[in-house]
Amino acid sequence: MSWNDVDILRTFHETDALLHGHFLLTSGRHSEVYFQCAKILQHPDYAEELCSIIADEFCDKNIDVVIAPAIGGIIVGHEVAKQINKRFIFAEREDKKLTLRRGFSIKEGERVLVCEDVVTTGGSVFEVMDIAKSCNAEVAGVGFIVDRSNGKVDFGVPQLSTIKLEAISYSPEECPLCKNGSELVKPGSRKLPVKS
Repeated sequence: MSWNDVDILRTFHETDALLHGHFLLTSGRHSEVYFQCAKILQHPDYAEELCSIIADEFCDKNIDVVIAPAIGGIIVGHEVAKQINKRFIFAEREDKKLTLRRGFSIKEGERVLVCEDVVTTGGSVFEVMDIAKSCNAEVAGVGFIVDRSNGKVDFGVPQLSTIKLEAISYSPEECPLCKNGSELVKPGSRKLPVKS
């Protein structure tokens, strides 16, 4: 099956992975729309199909290792690594900073593919790229499922998202949903304070 944007968006709706309300994003921004990729990635066949789009793009780019930020990017990174038959590792937060733990390492000169589920500002991806660069590795590309910025985030390396959408987000100070008094919800994995 070859998925297009309509197929992907329909599958997000069918799996309740596309939420509407008032959400606190991992970036700290607020939005009326939230992509809960875990709801679609819980289905192995959907995960395989979505990640095959990324794997097909990077399969001939001499990737040595695939890395993802925990927790959202883990399934994406692992599935892409499986499909291109490369090693997979993940970075996780320690003292609010992404770092390699569990004995994971990146060797000097390795070509690294960074994978993520959703990109809004790209903060976690940039952090993972910095980890790779600090190991004197080469970031060969970035692959992710949802680009909430509709292509506005540029990682400075080849990048691919399975779907690009303009999902408007607001700084907390400018959020019209806050001004209307609607309840703010944080559905993601990272623990952020929710201020009313």
